[in-house]
Amino acid sequence: MMQFNIRGENIEVTPAIREYVEKKISKIDRYFDATPEAKVNLKVHADHQKIEVTVPLPHLVLRAEEANNDLYAAIDLVTDKLERQIRKHKTKVNRKAREKGALKYTFIHEAEVISHEEEDALELVRTKRFDLKPMDAEEAILQMNMLGHNFFVFTNAETDETNIVYSRKDGKYGLIETK
Repeated sequence: MMQFNIRGENIEVTPAIREYVEKKISKIDRYFDATPEAKVNLKVHADHQKIEVTVPLPHLVLRAEEANNDLYAAIDLVTDKLERQIRKHKTKVNRKAREKGALKYTFIHEAEVISHEEEDALELVRTKRFDLKPMDAEEAILQMNMLGHNFFVFTNAETDETNIVYSRKDGKYGLIETK
């Protein structure tokens, strides 16, 4: 059974909310062999309700967020988004596993996030730390898309150099190689 870590910002996580989140997000549990843990962050600002869900798995990190005036609608929408991500990428992940004999590489670990509140125009407001895992550019693009980001930093498995893949405005992808 799926494990949950549910936090609320400007909202008390009532038993009813907790039960609804667990019931809805548990639907994705059927896609995995192992029992994942879902990290859920609920945020409320005025009439703006937001839910962020991160599911770190041994070989990938699923992440989705949704905002809505109704918290329960946001929970439904984020669950649908997670299921679409899984269905979209399941075939690619399984193919990679077959090509390698097994998924040897872990994508990224759950990022540690540090926030700072200062008023300077060039202030650094967020720091993320994660281990760079060896993978090829196609795997990095897959991971970037799963996270919903527009770039992804990784260690190129062939060259052992740090590389960056990114989404281009034309819908294609770019690769930046470092020296």
